Amino acid sequence: MEHRDLIACHECDSLFRKPPRLRGLVAHCSSCGASMKGVRHAALTLDRVCAVTVAALITFLIAQAFPVLELETEGLTSHATLFEAVRSLWQGHMHIVAALVFCTTMLFPSFELAALLYLLLPLRAGRVPRAFDAVLRAVQFVRPWGMTEVFMLGVLITIVKMVSLARVIPGTSLFAFGALTLMFCVIAAFDPCMLWEIRDEVMNRGVAGAGSTRRYRKRRAADEGAQGGAALADSAATTCVTAKHAGLIACHCCGLVHSRNAQASDRRCARCGCALHERRPESVTRTFGLLLAAAMLYIPANLLPIMHTSTLGRAEDDTILGGIAYFWRSGDWPLAAIVFVASVMVPMLKLAILTLQTVAAYRGSDWQPLERAKLYRMVERIGRWSMLDVFVVSLTVALVHFGSLAQITAGPGALAFGSVVVLTMLASNAFDPRLIWDNVRLRPARARGRS
Repeated sequence: MEHRDLIACHECDSLFRKPPRLRGLVAHCSSCGASMKGVRHAALTLDRVCAVTVAALITFLIAQAFPVLELETEGLTSHATLFEAVRSLWQGHMHIVAALVFCTTMLFPSFELAALLYLLLPLRAGRVPRAFDAVLRAVQFVRPWGMTEVFMLGVLITIVKMVSLARVIPGTSLFAFGALTLMFCVIAAFDPCMLWEIRDEVMNRGVAGAGSTRRYRKRRAADEGAQGGAALADSAATTCVTAKHAGLIACHCCGLVHSRNAQASDRRCARCGCALHERRPESVTRTFGLLLAAAMLYIPANLLPIMHTSTLGRAEDDTILGGIAYFWRSGDWPLAAIVFVASVMVPMLKLAILTLQTVAAYRGSDWQPLERAKLYRMVERIGRWSMLDVFVVSLTVALVHFGSLAQITAGPGALAFGSVVVLTMLASNAFDPRLIWDNVRLRPARARGRS
């Protein structure tokens, strides 16, 4: 069996024969339940993805050009576009928060859309675009950091919050962001790892040029030695064979399976050029360091004011917990619950779950691996929603600037809270989920050794 016919689970390292092209179904790992990345299926074709991406890019430009909300009070009006919200934070000397909002709502989403079109359009025409590897790696990197749907929820909460202060008029951009959120949900269902397989098919058909095809095949043949196939054949009789135990390494970027070479310390993937590692280097150490920094900032994020409000000469500071109490007293209990979960519970859960994962991996524990894998998956999915309060602050600061009548500026709590969100997301990315399963598969071997 050639390595191109194999696929390894990115969460537990289980090795499988690559399934045939699926009809709208999603392949899942039989060991940990994770969805298999890079497995092609017919749910979203290139034509459909291109059409949705073009529509999303046009809608994104509309969302940036028009105001999100407008306020009217006592003859005074103000409006705020997304760029004006970023500029208000920057002018208020909250440079890091402004950069964070700019990257997560403007830079990264626009780059993902433009880069996907750059890759998809030539592939539909049967050719591979220049710098394919670098662009696709960049798309895979920025995708988790685009937070359009979180920003949309932040807009809705801002509307409810501003109703008591002034007349709120929805802007054109609000409806554009609503449509953009739905489009991004469709695009998120498309796994960009599948483009590596499509690129291989195009190159193998000779469309990219016979010379490049020969070089690619030569690199692949040099990497696929006979020792990897022999190791897999010896292990094929057992269940849940891992790439590590079979003498193979799966690229964490494109998923291509390689033979392990103990003599090479700086091996790179023959397809995408990424460095190959059996496990992420210093995963436990890096995760613990990021968690420690996030835990230290979590306390000031809740105690320091997230906004400064000045109304008719009277100043007032608002904290995250104070905002939750405001919604509760106003009778907006669902919004109070949403903000409490997103801003208080989710960061605490992320810190607790990732600490549990780090300690268990450091001690080599094999306790409840499936449950721990599900918890890690949950942390990856909910991590971005903690940015909700930061987006609410950015919009509120941009909207409420009525001179001496009312003025709102961002407080140091916004900086601390935004840093907590970024650090916990980095910690989740730094942790290698395959460490959860390594000691589980070593347990039978240790028992046999003692007997």
